[in-house]
This record gives sequence, C-alpha cells and structure tokens, in this order.
Amino acid sequence: MSYNTNLAAEFHVLSLLHRLGYSAYLTLGNKKSVDIIVEVDGKIITVDVKGMMGSTSWPTDNLPLLKKGHFIVLVTFKGRMEDPSFSPECYVLDIKTANALRETNPGGNRNYISYSKVRGSKHLQNWDILS
Repeated sequence: MSYNTNLAAEFHVLSLLHRLGYSAYLTLGNKKSVDIIVEVDGKIITVDVKGMMGSTSWPTDNLPLLKKGHFIVLVTFKGRMEDPSFSPECYVLDIKTANALRETNPGGNRNYISYSKVRGSKHLQNWDILS
C-alpha cells in the first residue's frame, strides 16, 4: 500500500489547528511553501507542513530563509501510518529556528532537518508559538 504522507500530515495539522480554536485554511498547489494559512488574533500567519513516514529526516529544500510570521510543522508518523489510533508527533518551529536546524547532505544537493535534532525537544506540540 502506498501513502501520501505529506497530504496526511497537512490534514492532521489542519485538524489540530481547528481543535485548538484557530481559523485555518489549506492551500492548494503542487510545489508550494505555504500549506496552511491561519488567522491568529486578527493577523495572518503561514504554515509549511513537512511529513515523514519514519524517523530519519524531513526534506527542507523549499523553506524560505526568513519570512515574518512563517512557521514549520514537522510531522512524523514513526512508521505507524496505517494505525489510525496512533497520533503522529508534531514539532512546531518558527522559520528562524527551522533554518538554524537545517543541514545539507554530503553531496550538497539536499537540505533537511534531522529527527534526532528535534526529538524530545521543546518544539514537540509547541502550538503556543503560533500566538
């Protein structure tokens, strides 16, 4: 069975945002850097969702360097995508922090954030950062 991990991650984050009381809207498109638009206290922020099936790293080639009011949510299904009772881990970071955690692979052609850099960190379920 194949999965669309990024789409599942986007809808998971969208659902969580609504459960937290935010007005959030999914954007449409193929190669986009803004997945969700959120209204917070009358202002607009943007969210880029990165999903992964396991627990290695999230590709981050299309992250903007600095964009005020832009956040990244890293979602890992930890190899349990097919288990609807499992709640994926979500790490919520502002764009500055996300870029500080970015690494480049040895070949220099891909950027990523390693799961080992965020695992167990203050960024886990850090939804308050959006307010």
